[in-house]
Amino acid sequence: MQILPAIDLKDKKVVRLYKGDFDTVHQVAEDPVDTARAFLRAGARWVHIVDLDGARDGTRKNGEIVKAVSAVGLRVELGGGIRSMLDLEEVFDLGVSRAVIGSAAVTQPELVSAAVKRWGEQIAVGVDTKDGRVKTAGWVQDSGLNYLEFARSMEKLGVRTIIFTDIDTDGTLSGPSFGRLEELKRTVGCRIVASGGVSNNGDIQALAAMGLYGAIIGKAYYTGAIDLAQAVALGEGASQ
Repeated sequence: MQILPAIDLKDKKVVRLYKGDFDTVHQVAEDPVDTARAFLRAGARWVHIVDLDGARDGTRKNGEIVKAVSAVGLRVELGGGIRSMLDLEEVFDLGVSRAVIGSAAVTQPELVSAAVKRWGEQIAVGVDTKDGRVKTAGWVQDSGLNYLEFARSMEKLGVRTIIFTDIDTDGTLSGPSFGRLEELKRTVGCRIVASGGVSNNGDIQALAAMGLYGAIIGKAYYTGAIDLAQAVALGEGASQ
């Protein structure tokens, strides 16, 4: 199982939110590139970057940082504000390995279809849920869609990777939403990356035992609750 440490960017700073609430934003690291280098030294192969400026208002301000992080040697998975084919071209030009389409997958499924036809497995879709319903626009709008039905529709369009976030667990260190993840795994054959709530090595072991493709680590890294090198070893060991 791949371990993807996270860098959330807002106004070019590394920040964290609690349950996706922008009123809780706070800086957690000085330099995003130095943070990425620390991830690499710990053995990570991927970094999950969220452009919060893009997610909130569609204005991506952090392109130069994303480009610099991609040059460190990590494979970059990027989400936030990707709403057109031009956006996708721009982020891939930054050196991104996988682009995550979030809100636009709900409002423009035709974009997902066209993107998958062009870039294949370099396209992932974010399934961000609260109470089992898909949220959009930086998690502030309720789409009214059931997350399982939405995931199934994305799989039919050819999506191979889903980033699943249960908003109620994000930034809480309360443990992942294992039940919803199990339901999702039973519903689709996509590679599933779990995001939100990971708090300790036991969570990593449990997610790996489920046969998931990946797990994103955010707050647990920045608070020191998880040793990233140990988490990477656990995740990769489960894949052997």
